[in-house]
Amino acid sequence: MFSYYQVKEHTKLFLAMTGLTQGEFCQLLPHFQHAWDQYVQHNYVQRNTRQRQYGGGRSEETLVNIEEKLLFILYYVKVYPLQEMLAFEFDMAQSTAHQWMHILSEVLQNSLDHGGYLPERDAKQLSTVLESEPVSTYGIDGTERPRQRPQDLAKPKHYYSGKKKRTPSSICLLVGSLRAQSIT
Repeated sequence: MFSYYQVKEHTKLFLAMTGLTQGEFCQLLPHFQHAWDQYVQHNYVQRNTRQRQYGGGRSEETLVNIEEKLLFILYYVKVYPLQEMLAFEFDMAQSTAHQWMHILSEVLQNSLDHGGYLPERDAKQLSTVLESEPVSTYGIDGTERPRQRPQDLAKPKHYYSGKKKRTPSSICLLVGSLRAQSIT
């Protein structure tokens, strides 16, 4: 069974499991805690259909503390194991692992947004984002994806030259320190 307190002592294992160093994990933890508190408040505490106060009933048996929850979801996102393997590694049932994956994916998304770590999705906002970032070196990474040739010859030939070869579409990413922007 994986435990945060066991894994944090092994630097290389921690990095392999989460993709983060211990310092980066600790930097993300307050944002994750904030997003978790909001999730609990919205989905459990303020629910109108509650029969007893939040915290009443059966106590939580898996992923008890916030570090365990963050380790679980980062491990899932980084390694992407089968739910059976994930459940075995964290000592829970497969159905419990499935529930935690969906709950904590939403919480992780909100915590990354709260911390300002999400990439900018709107290409028009790139100049605004780059102005707010400290000066640093950016690299351009590109790849090509195959594009299906149009069957209708009357369609515009914007992506197709007429040759009977693969028709790629270029995709470039402007990659910085913490943000990536797609430019096509």
